[in-house]
Amino acid sequence: MRYVTPSREVLAETLMAAGPDSPTLCDGWRTRELAAHLYLREHRPAHGLGLVVKPLAPAADRAVRRTAEAAATAEGYTALVEKFRAGPPPLSPLRIGGIARNANLVEYFVHTEDVRRAGTRWAPRALDEGYSSALWTELIKRAALLYRGVDVGVVLVRPDGPRHVARRAPVSVAIVGEPSELLLHAHGRRRQALVTFEGRPDAVALLESADVGP
Repeated sequence: MRYVTPSREVLAETLMAAGPDSPTLCDGWRTRELAAHLYLREHRPAHGLGLVVKPLAPAADRAVRRTAEAAATAEGYTALVEKFRAGPPPLSPLRIGGIARNANLVEYFVHTEDVRRAGTRWAPRALDEGYSSALWTELIKRAALLYRGVDVGVVLVRPDGPRHVARRAPVSVAIVGEPSELLLHAHGRRRQALVTFEGRPDAVALLESADVGP
């Protein structure tokens, strides 16, 4: 929980500062829809299932809309964000350190940037080295899944040297950036991710046009 709890706090503060109707990088969601999603995935197990089981997705979407509608006012939005800030219910498995890290560390970072980078004026955050390393660890666990729709090889490269082969193919592209930026690229926030590419131009073009993300 070393980084999960502070990340939750940063995300809650970012949502509060933005208000209920600010844009996000999540397609079709304002900040109040994002706050509703964050609250529901921890307090309504059916919502969590709707994120991975397609037949349940419409019900999950309706729950987000209803919860977001109730948060349209400043008071309602503040109450919703504070419920998220308070954490999952007492008996939730998301209170267990390892489960919380796997479920929430990446989720909280990406969604914080979904709010921050949706505007026209933003700068990357200066992250603690340990936090950055934790994001890198989580990224390499799921990199193969995130780049499964790419028709070229993908190598993730940190400026300080470490690299990870996310996908093997005869022709590869290296994506170079800090762990946080590589994480955003891998989750489909490609235009906002501060990364560079090394590889043949046609391979880079294939990567940039591919379906990347969960």
